[in-house]
Amino acid sequence: MDPKLTWSQQKTICSQLGNVKLRLLYKASVHGFTGAAFHQQCDSRSPTVSVGYNASGFVFGGYTKQPFSQSGQYVHDDQAFLYTFSGEKLLKYPVTSPAYAVKMISNSGPYFGEALALVNGSKAVVYNSPGNYYNFNAAEMHGNDLNLTECEVYQVEAMPEYEKPWRLVVWENGKRMELMESIKSYKPTVNSVSQARVLLIGPVGAGKSSFFNSINSVFRGHVTSQAIAGCSTTSLTTQFRTYSVKAGRGGKPLPIILCDTMGLEESTGAGLDVDDIVSILNGHLPDRYQFNPSAPLHSEAHGYNKSSGLKGKIHCVAYVIDGCKVSIMPTKLEEKLDAIRRKVNLMGIPQLVLMTKVDEACPFVSQDIRNVYRSGYIKEMMQEVSARIGVPLSCIVPVRNYSEELELDPNCDILLLSAVIQMLRFADNYFDEISDRLWNIELKEQ
Repeated sequence: MDPKLTWSQQKTICSQLGNVKLRLLYKASVHGFTGAAFHQQCDSRSPTVSVGYNASGFVFGGYTKQPFSQSGQYVHDDQAFLYTFSGEKLLKYPVTSPAYAVKMISNSGPYFGEALALVNGSKAVVYNSPGNYYNFNAAEMHGNDLNLTECEVYQVEAMPEYEKPWRLVVWENGKRMELMESIKSYKPTVNSVSQARVLLIGPVGAGKSSFFNSINSVFRGHVTSQAIAGCSTTSLTTQFRTYSVKAGRGGKPLPIILCDTMGLEESTGAGLDVDDIVSILNGHLPDRYQFNPSAPLHSEAHGYNKSSGLKGKIHCVAYVIDGCKVSIMPTKLEEKLDAIRRKVNLMGIPQLVLMTKVDEACPFVSQDIRNVYRSGYIKEMMQEVSARIGVPLSCIVPVRNYSEELELDPNCDILLLSAVIQMLRFADNYFDEISDRLWNIELKEQ
């Protein structure tokens, strides 16, 4: 059941309520535009945010800390309010008569005083009466369009904070330098390979290109932007790119290559094609190959590399997932990721997940990135990623890419560098498998 309320809108509402998140309880298009369906999903749940949508594009509703019931009575709530969105801005209308804040009606959805009701009389309509216990302008609230196209109710849940971090991280500059030196001195265990190749795969806007830019920034000593990154509904990366990070300006290439791909999209024939991923994993795609979502690369195409050695193959796959969008990941996108993961599994390539934008996902982490492993919300999101993508929790690493800053943050660097260390460790697992396979072949030939 996918929420219609956007992540940005959820975040705006939550900013009014503290360190909380929203969990979808009721969706009229799924459960039914009836009072009975609403009460079945929402009775005894609190606090809640109710949302109405109409064909005129208005998003509006109300908040109450009181649990819903079918008593037919008014309930007191001095914190209740109605709201509407004006663009990204939230217009808020507090309750004026707290004793009549919410009315518990059996044949209707959320019923705020005698002012506003969603799914009124078990129909996809709004009851509207400004000035009765809430003061608002009807045209401003919903444009006087009283027909609902959708109605949702979300439960407001507090985000827990752990006293002790559930993963230990040393937040010291000495640790930062130690991680950088470990990466610089890394050597693959297979002599024919000098650099581990890590493929970044993820939805549009998740932060694949930004991750490379962030790692490059750490080793340059200042924020850089070599790979094209930004906000767009379609992938800004349209070519297959291989990026070698250098140890400082004019320094030697590090023993890791980050391979960037076109973003995944829900719809068929858009974004990165699953068949192109197989070609990338096998080292067949040349650098700067121009992706064509409607036609994957075939073996007779110009530039196709038929005989790629081990050094040209992918040694580790990193899925890049936006921490803000884990709970609202579309089903079709999840299915694409699952199809890719299965192909990667068959090829024996280790996989991990980079969960980006953790500061945007959780206000507690936004206050201080060092709270990332003290945040119950981040742990919950990581557990959800684990279930959706099918990787163990130990294979998920939260990071914060550089996107707004002009200067580096040592604590962000530590998270980013720790992610690279995990990539190299996973690549080692791949090389160990290759070495064991060659060793067994030699034994059989003796």
